[in-house]
Amino acid sequence: MNMQVQNVVSPPAPKRLEDMQLPVVVMRDILLKTMFRRSIQEVTPLAKALCLPVPVVQEIVDMCRVEKLVEATGTMHATAGGEMGYQLSDAGKARTQDALTQSEYYGAMPVPLEVYQEQVKRQSIRNIHMSRGQLTGAMGHLVLPDDLISNLGPAVGSGRSILMYGPPGNGKSSISNGIRDALGDTIYVPRAIYYSGQVITVYDPIVHTIAEDEDDTSSLRNTSNRYDRRYVLCERPTVITGGELSLEMLDLVYNPVSRTYQAPLQLKSTGGVFIVDDLGRQAEPPQALINRWIVPLEESKDILALQSGEKFEVPFDTLVIFSTNFHPNEIFDKAALRRIFFKIKIDGPNPYHPSKFPDLI
Repeated sequence: MNMQVQNVVSPPAPKRLEDMQLPVVVMRDILLKTMFRRSIQEVTPLAKALCLPVPVVQEIVDMCRVEKLVEATGTMHATAGGEMGYQLSDAGKARTQDALTQSEYYGAMPVPLEVYQEQVKRQSIRNIHMSRGQLTGAMGHLVLPDDLISNLGPAVGSGRSILMYGPPGNGKSSISNGIRDALGDTIYVPRAIYYSGQVITVYDPIVHTIAEDEDDTSSLRNTSNRYDRRYVLCERPTVITGGELSLEMLDLVYNPVSRTYQAPLQLKSTGGVFIVDDLGRQAEPPQALINRWIVPLEESKDILALQSGEKFEVPFDTLVIFSTNFHPNEIFDKAALRRIFFKIKIDGPNPYHPSKFPDLI
């Protein structure tokens, strides 16, 4: 069978200021901080730094000029294609310093959470159509019985959760990696999202692999109007954790110095795969980890909390793969097992007497 890759709908680039769906003050402050931190004076490089179309940035600049926060330098910069130069006024510098005390974030304009939620639906992991050939192609280096591939196909295609269990050394980790490799398509990952006055960075070069060269000038020219550059076109992400996984790693990461947030691991893996290897080897008991995942697994949403204590919902669109050397009945109660949609036993490979791999009841 040929690989079936879904055609992900790209996020449309904003054409006007109102398309941004962000508070005007937020856009203004991020623009001022970016001009200040990067010493940018022309609209075109500023648009590249903010990941926005030039007309939208020009609207924000014009708004700042009306508020007397930005002023034209009165000179045309030859190195910037004859563009007018702009600089912060004294009032603009004062406003910038005030904005920096609230948050050091500058650069790519964030995507509103509700707008990002719509993009998650358009590129959901549950829209994946995984063929048998796709799975066997990604796992061709492994000796696997046909029954296992038959069980994995529906499990992966569900985009929900899988528990693989069996003795150590039987290839559970390799199978998990093979599932990751079989996905094969791309999605759009936001550089940052915005919620309730806070910016949360999502794109992480350690987790996300860019699918096109953003430093390629011709690539930028050909794609700048095709989709919203506040997103990065990436391969479907994979987060792999093992014995180091703790409950704290599933919370928002707050930096008290920069006063900014970083997305937790499961939010970074949205649209992709989250692999929990060696379940039962973590400091946290397996039951506690599963309890943390109950709402996300059942309702496709996660609940995060800001430093203020305010809680909010984010999409949970992730194929979660748990892998353990323990029998599930030893580490989970029945309620927890019900939350895991597919349970697959992985025995050691035997080319002469292939094992059966029935699901747990």
